[in-house]
Amino acid sequence: MKSYRKELGFRTRTRREFVNITSLVETALAESGVREGLCLVNAMHITASVFINDNEGGLHRDFERWLEKLAPEKPYDQYEHNGYEDNGDAHLKRTVMGREVVVAVTEGRLDFGPWEQIFYGEFDGMRQKRVLVKIIGE
Repeated sequence: MKSYRKELGFRTRTRREFVNITSLVETALAESGVREGLCLVNAMHITASVFINDNEGGLHRDFERWLEKLAPEKPYDQYEHNGYEDNGDAHLKRTVMGREVVVAVTEGRLDFGPWEQIFYGEFDGMRQKRVLVKIIGE
């Protein structure tokens, strides 16, 4: 069995942003040489997310509005966490959107359903963050 590990780095331009990372994960898969197995992709920060969904701008704006209703950024003092930081909302948004995805690898490709893509969701950005890609298989 093979095991491959790669870190992807991100620095978003805004506090909240969704980034399609499918091609980066596909590149890591090609580098791994794994033809059959599993690919784990997870955010390595507690205010960021990795999730699978459709690459459609309207849907991403819907996510943004929905998440902001669930956990609005302001006022900052609504969160007990916000003593030294102002990112209590980002922790909650990450919990809702999830930490990681696992995708089957079949014949050297990510085994997606129709329209599925992998996204990095940033909820407290504009600084360097990491995503782990871990691939195991044969």
